[in-house]
Amino acid sequence: MGINTQTIQNQGLTTQEAAARLKTEGYNELPSAKQRSVWLIAFEVFKEPMFLLLVACGTIYLILGDVQEALILLGFVFVIMGITFYQERKTERALEALRDLSSPRMVCLV
Repeated sequence: MGINTQTIQNQGLTTQEAAARLKTEGYNELPSAKQRSVWLIAFEVFKEPMFLLLVACGTIYLILGDVQEALILLGFVFVIMGITFYQERKTERALEALRDLSSPRMVCLV
């Protein structure tokens, strides 16, 4: 006496089962992440350990009196930070676009 899986698949959930799953698991949707502000992205880029190490090295160069080396190093560090910030912003926009594409939409045809 096995269960006929074909019959079960065609019946679907009962109203009570659907309500219970909705209560325990929530709606069938992607969670929307809070968008990061420009300042938060800049702060996160700045607090990267490698950037902090390079800024510290540039500062040491300044203290030791090698201004040209310090300016070159710090210049490249800030250029790389700018590129990283730009890429993070592009990533944020791309993720938001993907969330918009994946959200279900209903179209009424009258």
